[in-house]
Amino acid sequence: MRQEILSAVVEAGYVEPTPIQARAIPAILSRRDVIGIAQTGTGKTASFVLPMLQILASGRGRARMPRSLILSPTRELATQTARNFEIYGKNLSLTMALLIGGVGMGDQERLLEKGVDVLIATPGRLLDWYERGRILLGGVEIMVIDEADRMFDMGFLPDVERIVSLLLGRKQTLLFSATMPPEVRRLADRFLRDPIEIQVARPASTAATVEDVVVAVDAASKRDALVELIRRQAIPKAIVFCNRKRDIGPVMRHLQRAGFNARDLHGDLEQVHRQATLDQFTRGQVDFLVATDVAARGLDISDMPVVINFDVPMHAEDYVHRIGRTGRAGRQGRAFTFVTPEDARFLAAIEKLTKRTIPRLELAGVAAPAGAAESSEASGARRERSRRTDRTAAPRPARAERGRTTAVPAAAASRQPEPAAMAAEPTARRAREQRAPVADGPVVAFGDHVPAFLMRAPTLRKVA
Repeated sequence: MRQEILSAVVEAGYVEPTPIQARAIPAILSRRDVIGIAQTGTGKTASFVLPMLQILASGRGRARMPRSLILSPTRELATQTARNFEIYGKNLSLTMALLIGGVGMGDQERLLEKGVDVLIATPGRLLDWYERGRILLGGVEIMVIDEADRMFDMGFLPDVERIVSLLLGRKQTLLFSATMPPEVRRLADRFLRDPIEIQVARPASTAATVEDVVVAVDAASKRDALVELIRRQAIPKAIVFCNRKRDIGPVMRHLQRAGFNARDLHGDLEQVHRQATLDQFTRGQVDFLVATDVAARGLDISDMPVVINFDVPMHAEDYVHRIGRTGRAGRQGRAFTFVTPEDARFLAAIEKLTKRTIPRLELAGVAAPAGAAESSEASGARRERSRRTDRTAAPRPARAERGRTTAVPAAAASRQPEPAAMAAEPTARRAREQRAPVADGPVVAFGDHVPAFLMRAPTLRKVA
């Protein structure tokens, strides 16, 4: 590795490489295609940035023809990758352009006209520039697909496939991902040539530096529970994750009314607003960031002490990515997840994926509804007891329908009145039922309340 790069790494405060870096950097320097699988927060970005700087240190890009390309799924992640190049490549004379939505591109276009060594882009913006003829991709030699599983989640894989097919001069392809779903595997099989696969952690495993717990709450009191959690746990700074953008504003305002310095971050905000909020949060000017999953990846804040899942992620893999925002760079972190009774199946999916039962935390002063944070093992035992009860129950009654016998559902059977109850019914109603004509054919059910006019016998009139 060149001394200019090593000096920048030391100045950044790093001495020992992470496991993914120790294995990926030599493979990339040998010019092999690489698949890197590691959970978030393990140093994946530096594992391809550092060897790319070494390879690109000699040579120069031509006008509108970048020498290397890094595709990122989100603007935040692309910006974070660009910062890594600025930090580690500050002693080299390399140029870089960043193509992302929501930002004026005048300066980037001027850089591209001169020729850049590194182009970092989101798929949509890159294709837009290509189709307008403002960029040429034939000179790209090194291609990086970062957070490939997130590309799939966000529906970008068709764009990625088209972009890779345009890189006619491509000599090396690097794919990094936290997990390897089948769609990403097919992408790798199609475009990577005899890749070295590096996996330094079990997919969807939580970092050992993160202490995560579950807090059972009632849905109606979640905002109050959030305030109580922050106060009782003395949380100085945290990312608060919500599943829906519509919940971000109410949660943020509730924290602000409680006296906390909170801001919001989601996909509907202008890029300038989002970047300003991230910068304030990084500098400590904002204490609580209420965000959707747009912030789950790409944030590299090494001193993030706490992550709070205001909502349980609907996809189990997102749980790992969210809590991976804390416990980074060897530091200890904490993660709290609010669980309501309606969230039980999502919690069970997370515990099944991570193959562990997440500890439960009782929050004093907050009512915990029964069964809200039931573990997957307890839930399975309860379902098994229910199945045993069903098997030992009395056989269901049957009814005749068009000449065949059909089992009546248990719920319907349970609604059949007992003899004593029938005896207590009004005499007039029973009389009407006895006078009602019995028709051949299927039984038609109207539920528990039958309109009175349907119970009256028809009046027959003579036709003159």
